[in-house]
Amino acid sequence: MVLDGVEPHPLPGTLEGAGGMTVVCLESLTFGLGRLVRAADTLGERLRLLTRDRSSYAYELERIPADALDVVETDTFDADGVAGLLGRTPDLRGLISSTDTWTLVGADLAARLGLPGLDPAVLRLTRDKAAVRNRLHEARLTRAGAVEAAPGGTAGGTEPRELVLRDVGLPLVLKDSAGTGSQNVWLVRDKRELDRALDEAASRRLTGRLFAEPYFAGPLYSAETLTWAGRTRLLGVSSRLMSPEPRFREEVTAFPVAFPAERRSALERWLGSVLAAIGYTDRFAHVEFALTTAGPEVVEINPRIGGALVGEGLCRALGVNVYEAMVEAALGCRPRLMDTEPPGGPAVAFVLGYPSRPGVFTGVAGLDRLPDMPGSPAWYPVKRTGDPIEHLADSRGYAGIVYAEGETAELATHSAVAAANALRVLTEPVVMSTGPQASGG
Repeated sequence: MVLDGVEPHPLPGTLEGAGGMTVVCLESLTFGLGRLVRAADTLGERLRLLTRDRSSYAYELERIPADALDVVETDTFDADGVAGLLGRTPDLRGLISSTDTWTLVGADLAARLGLPGLDPAVLRLTRDKAAVRNRLHEARLTRAGAVEAAPGGTAGGTEPRELVLRDVGLPLVLKDSAGTGSQNVWLVRDKRELDRALDEAASRRLTGRLFAEPYFAGPLYSAETLTWAGRTRLLGVSSRLMSPEPRFREEVTAFPVAFPAERRSALERWLGSVLAAIGYTDRFAHVEFALTTAGPEVVEINPRIGGALVGEGLCRALGVNVYEAMVEAALGCRPRLMDTEPPGGPAVAFVLGYPSRPGVFTGVAGLDRLPDMPGSPAWYPVKRTGDPIEHLADSRGYAGIVYAEGETAELATHSAVAAANALRVLTEPVVMSTGPQASGG
């Protein structure tokens, strides 16, 4: 199918011979559903997607044969209702929950139904960034712990402002302990910025608690790992190019970063220690870390495969469908990817496409230029025409992703950035209706 004049990358493999046994996916990341369907099929399983809104997966579903999976629309926030559906699912063998929002629901449901899965307590820990920071500090894997910064949540009646200045120091980062997508994160470089950040945080609806930690200066990366029975394999490292300070907006990602062999081995050992410290014994993880002058520092740990096009990039750059490992883990089986050497493929990069101003998304200009550009660039849409784009300071604001390939991550980045520079994400201002006006108004 051609989308906006651009032929997307085909997904390899067939969908013949689907088995009768079922693996359920409780919601999914925006991209990767097609890969997951093929992975389940390869392993003789039938995939069933439970979702509140199937239109969220329109891009993927348009590229998958209609009979390749079962899609059930239901209120996925209703844990008891989902449990009932799962209980009536024939030959249910495993449950996959790969998004931040449904991680804990999925873990509790797997435990309730006796399905393979991590201890829900471990996943609850990973979703609490402050608790993770403290656990790593206790294990001497980070130089500082978390300091609670919410009014009334500090010890001894000390005001949050004085407490974070005393125990963390400047520069520091204020963040939501259960935040996602770089939302509700503030870089604080002086006392004026601290006052402003605390005021802004007080007016926000946080998912968790407000806490402070040191600002770890240095380039940002994310390690893409697979762990089984307590042993962690580093599949590769993605670069994460961010917007200028003080924002934490993700803009460009490339994979795999060409670390020297000795440094890569050291990173793998360090990541194994980090994940072991929080009790993370199985499955994919997406570990963001800053490479500081004193060594790597964890920024956050995500108990899932990376979002955006990280999963697709892993498949292409490694030359295997890594989602087979996701299905195998959900079945309680040791993923073959733990023990095999992938054949490899092209390096990949992608650029998140943000508009220059908020408004209603109306389309993308310049897509017709992509076929003539190097790196086989393609546009992966996230927003649909008519969707509002209100927030440009974090990942809620991008309308789609420009993907490209190259012999190295550096060359792939150059091609992806060049292609993204040829595009313009278009928005129109929101027109507010004021209703009929009185005569002479």
